Order: sequence, then structure tokens, then C-alpha cells
Amino acid sequence: MILRSPIKHCRNCGTAVVYRVPDDGDTHQRAVCPACDTIHYENPLNVVGTVPYFGDKVLLCKRNIEPRWGKWTLPAGFMELGETTAEGAMRETHEEAGAQIELEGLFTVLSVPRVGQVHLFYRARLLSDRFDPGFETLEARLFEEHEIPWDEIAFRTVKETLEHFFADRARGQFGVHNLDVL
Repeated sequence: MILRSPIKHCRNCGTAVVYRVPDDGDTHQRAVCPACDTIHYENPLNVVGTVPYFGDKVLLCKRNIEPRWGKWTLPAGFMELGETTAEGAMRETHEEAGAQIELEGLFTVLSVPRVGQVHLFYRARLLSDRFDPGFETLEARLFEEHEIPWDEIAFRTVKETLEHFFADRARGQFGVHNLDVL
């Protein structure tokens, strides 16, 4: 079950919606406006971020916001309207870590259906080991693989992404990993 509040009013005309299967051949119950017949679809949110690396080290950010305040994460956040996934990942990396990066390939795509999200992480080569963390970050720091605070990682999607990054690096070849986090 997804943890979002249900739609109550039509975004077009303000009338209270009803939940039913639309008459257009759809198979899912949707919020439908009885006044203007607008169907309101609820779609997953995209979280975009990077796995920034500098030599053998990976950049992690200590969260200064909830959820999971004080835990470590990769720089990531919600994609904004009007930007590509790559642009959003670069923006989030700059906002959270103040890091300068060169974006590389898409690395992980993680579906998280219980919270209605899809997380996309890109590999990113750090151009410097100097950071200027933003408000959402208590500390931005480089870690070698053996230094990663695995018990203090904020989200399972981040842990899965880091595990795949280090495994691919050890193999000498990076792929794209598509995972379901149930």
C-alpha cells in the first residue's frame, strides 16, 4: 500500500472527486471528477542522484533532514519538472554536497512500489575532493569501501547501489542494474 493522501478535489474545477474505474477501458480505480470528467492519475515520483567517486573513494552525505536525519546517503532527491534525470542528478549532487562532477552512465534503476518511487543513480567522477555541503547535509565525506558506515546508510536503495558499484568496480566493468526494492 502506498502512503500518499488520496486526491480529494479536481485540480481543474475543484469539485470533490469520486474513486471509480473510468469508462475509457482503464482497469484501475482512479480519482474521477463527476463534474468535468477529468481523470486524475497518480504516478510514481522519480528520485535522481549520483554515485560520486574520486579515485578509490565514494562521496557520501550525512543527512540534515528527515527522514533518517544523521544517516549517510548518496546525493539524491526528487526530480523537478522541466529537467532530465541527468540534470536532476547533477543538481542534487551540487545542492547536497557542493561537489563538482562529470556525469557518467546511468548505473541503477530501483523501483520502490511501496512508497510510489523510482530511484535512478548515475556514476559521477568527482572533479575535486573539495565540497561545500548545502542545508540538507551535515557533512560530505569521501569513504574507501572498507570505511563505508554500512549500518548507518539511510536507505536500502543507496545500500544496494553502493554494493553494485563496488562489485562492478572489482570486476572492472560497470553495467546498469535494474532492481525491485520490495
